Amino acid sequence: MGMRPEASGRRSPGEGADFVKSHIIRVTEKAFDDFAGTGSDETFNRKVLGIK
Repeated sequence: MGMRPEASGRRSPGEGADFVKSHIIRVTEKAFDDFAGTGSDETFNRKVLGIK
């Protein structure tokens, strides 16, 4: 008695390709730490932190 392909976990190559394609994490245009090079606003930072 053979196992059905779906019961054995086997899938067609097309199904595997679709699965991988739908689970790929897209690359962003900017690095997550891109904000680091923008400088700082000391007045704003003090206001946000409640420092006078």
